[in-house]
Amino acid sequence: MSDYDVLVIGGGIAGRTAGSFTARAGLKTAVFDAGESILRRNAHLENFPGFPVGVNPRLLLDLMREQAERAGCEWVDNEVVDVDRHPKTGFVVKTADSDEWAYRGERVLVATPGRFNYLRELPVETVTEEGKQFVEATSSGRTSVDGIYVAGRMAGKPLQAAIAAGHGAEVAVGLLKDSDAPYAFDWSVPAGYFTERGREIPPGVEEVFPEDRHERERRSLEVMRNHFSERHPEEPDSHPDI
Repeated sequence: MSDYDVLVIGGGIAGRTAGSFTARAGLKTAVFDAGESILRRNAHLENFPGFPVGVNPRLLLDLMREQAERAGCEWVDNEVVDVDRHPKTGFVVKTADSDEWAYRGERVLVATPGRFNYLRELPVETVTEEGKQFVEATSSGRTSVDGIYVAGRMAGKPLQAAIAAGHGAEVAVGLLKDSDAPYAFDWSVPAGYFTERGREIPPGVEEVFPEDRHERERRSLEVMRNHFSERHPEEPDSHPDI
């Protein structure tokens, strides 16, 4: 059985964002991705911050996966079919390709849109709004089951990519606080920003010298040029009812 600190169920916008935060904070994170992100059906995403004339939705998902993996996430390209408590601590997950409980995590962050039948063994409270059922949770994604979190559409958030990303980040930060991970921010600040004022560098913050900052920008430009040099080859997914 593979052990993790965090099991993220759902490889869409919310799940990829959450995984980037937890992995970057040092928690061993696995992201389970069945390839069902609703964003794959979008023709062209035009309201996501940072892209003045929009961005190919499938390219955005590629970029977010690369970012999550660079942060340390391990990707599991499989569907989760069952979640239960581990006999000793945390939770166990079963995927579609096996009858075994192959993954264990201290915490589970659920970010699949509109589908949570795999939580049937856990007493997760739900709420119905406008005829749709969601998992009942606080604004930070905490549910009635300690250690189970929900983000994005699963938590009743609107189907907007920017909102899903923001909520995935918010839930991840709440999880980090619960785990006592030494993480408060995700800033990279110029060298001396804190230390030259006699202040300690806060958790999650690093001071960056100019040469390192310039190198990071160079790598960023190189990676982005590679991703945006050609048209993305994938076409939008069709709606499952078609």
